[in-house]
Amino acid sequence: MSARIHPSILSADFVNFERDFKTITNCDSYHVDVMDGHFVPNLTFGLPMVKRMQQIAVKPLDVHLMIENVDDWAPRYADLGVASVTFHLEASEQPIALARKLRAAGAKAAIAVKPNTSLDFVLDNLPEWDMVLVMTVEPGFGGQALIEATLEKVAQARKAIDAAGLAVALEVDGGIDEHNIARVAGLGADTFVAGSAVFGAEDRAARIEYLRNLATI
Repeated sequence: MSARIHPSILSADFVNFERDFKTITNCDSYHVDVMDGHFVPNLTFGLPMVKRMQQIAVKPLDVHLMIENVDDWAPRYADLGVASVTFHLEASEQPIALARKLRAAGAKAAIAVKPNTSLDFVLDNLPEWDMVLVMTVEPGFGGQALIEATLEKVAQARKAIDAAGLAVALEVDGGIDEHNIARVAGLGADTFVAGSAVFGAEDRAARIEYLRNLATI
């Protein structure tokens, strides 16, 4: 199975998104980190900017919401026509109802958990999600090193997905690079967010192919 690579545009040039998008057109999706300065300490961009990205993007948008009031805001991102919307279990009061709203709006519904959050609720309700995102760093900033203890959850999620016989994608986000992507893939992840590992390369398209080949098992 070919691994999916989703470059995080958190590592792109915020005033030259259209230019930078063109350097990574062989990726599977653009990973868009929306942060509100409350759920996480960093502040990035919101609905108007993502709307513009949707207009110029040549690949699907994988929108990762690290925001408060996500039950209210997430459907608005789905309404933009983005491919998938990821929300945090920790931020949602009604995660199952929210996932159903996202699907009804035409977006894939993905749920994320922070490094210290149990996967129990997520895995007990697997049919409700199109993708599970295991954060391998504390969300909020790019360029962090992968937290080794989070990899146990990757293996746990893969075991549950396979046992259920579901086509739920398993995404990892945080510190993924050429030194660890094969190992994380071996634990069962199939979708990889990579920020500085892609945007720090001189030839970004070549780096995406290199990472994909390393992670394809």
